[in-house]
Amino acid sequence: MFTLQGKRAMVCGSTQGLGRGCAEELARAGAEIVLVARNEETLEKTRDALATDHGQNHEFIVADFSDHAGVRESIRVHLDSTSHVQILVNNTGGPPAGPANEADPEAFLSAFKQHLLCNQALVQETLPGMKEAGYGRVINIISTSVVIPVKGLGVSNTIRGAVANWARTLASELAPFGITVNNVLPGFFDTVRLHSIIATKAGKMGVSVPEMEKQMQGTVPMERFGTPEEMGAVVAFLASPGASYVNGVNLLVDGGRLAAS
Repeated sequence: MFTLQGKRAMVCGSTQGLGRGCAEELARAGAEIVLVARNEETLEKTRDALATDHGQNHEFIVADFSDHAGVRESIRVHLDSTSHVQILVNNTGGPPAGPANEADPEAFLSAFKQHLLCNQALVQETLPGMKEAGYGRVINIISTSVVIPVKGLGVSNTIRGAVANWARTLASELAPFGITVNNVLPGFFDTVRLHSIIATKAGKMGVSVPEMEKQMQGTVPMERFGTPEEMGAVVAFLASPGASYVNGVNLLVDGGRLAAS
């Protein structure tokens, strides 16, 4: 029920952080991985590092998520020359921090294109193969801001909410084809982006980076940050046949932080 042998998974933003954690765990479960990111050298290294315990043949696509039309074309060319994918993991780095009332309108438009429009293009290009297989999993890595907005992330909060509702709309539309659509809402995970946020907050509050890190960990009942591998394990479950009746959910993966707030 939980093996992914014989399945192909396209994982976006997969050379670092949560995206790479997802790619690694999906590969361990037996899936063939199509990595998607913008740096070819890093993509090649990541592909070569993925597990091939089940004889998989991993691949990669170079794409820049600031150009949704270019992303669509890159995915279309790849899928025309190879077999379909049954699993799509949408994962894109968040917009710059800052309060919503100070954000330039263009910042919202740019984030909308990078997140929702790219996700839409990816779904539309991979959907025919999922329908043909009678099996599909669309998994969106978003943020706990879908439930409670994060202070200082005005543009991100807005766009993440739009993506969440887009996904839940798709969940009801695609369910009859054996395709599920779910959102994963990560809390504090040990990634480059989190450490950048910590450094920014520490500077604004006039405290040391270790002190700020300790304060943030203190808001999590488990008293630590999550690891990319832990996120990957959740995504691998949602991608598996064992999660066939899980559809249209916003799944918190935050160590219990929101439950304690």
